[in-house]
Amino acid sequence: MKVMILAAGRGERMGRLTDNCPKPLLEISGQPLIVHHLLALKSQGFNDFVINVAYLGDQIKTALGKGEQWGVHIEYSDEGDNALETGGGVFRALPLLGDEPFLLVNADVWTDFPFQRLRKKTVKDIHLVLVNNPDHNQHGDFCLLDGEKKNQDSQRYTYSGIGVFSRAVFEQQTEGVFPLAPIIRQFIAQGRVSSELHRGEWVDVGTPERLAELALKLKQR
Repeated sequence: MKVMILAAGRGERMGRLTDNCPKPLLEISGQPLIVHHLLALKSQGFNDFVINVAYLGDQIKTALGKGEQWGVHIEYSDEGDNALETGGGVFRALPLLGDEPFLLVNADVWTDFPFQRLRKKTVKDIHLVLVNNPDHNQHGDFCLLDGEKKNQDSQRYTYSGIGVFSRAVFEQQTEGVFPLAPIIRQFIAQGRVSSELHRGEWVDVGTPERLAELALKLKQR
């Protein structure tokens, strides 16, 4: 299973931290966020990566190269100066992702999720990993889904930025700038989405405050 890491965003909420550094290269415990992903995924048997880049994308390419130093293979989907958002970014990268379902991971999350178990989550066109709602998203995004039926638990949870997607999700799309969430909702309505709840560690490292909190937490271990 190939892995696509979404790394093209500007990271505007990070303020000055991303004026000259793309958010995926911001460091935690002495390593860039995106390298933590590469190492975690590599340790669980994932070796083929596609990374989309836009804002300061050359810095990411220079830092990671083709992945040789970690024993993985990296290809890049370059979106130029203007990021295509989540949906448009994946659509642009489809030629690099092959015909099989692929794992999609946001570069700016921190988690201990066991990625290897997602290899078997390929029955539906989309499988989402959800988490308990953080303070900054208290109303959540999606309810837990089991095949075509909504789970009896009607609470909405937050999409973790981790999921498995088939190419069929994007077959009706065209090149351009568009988000992924409306497509997910469309496939939910068609009964083509499953999901699971991760109760372990997960942080959306979207602000300087969350970055600092995570760094302190890891330093205290």
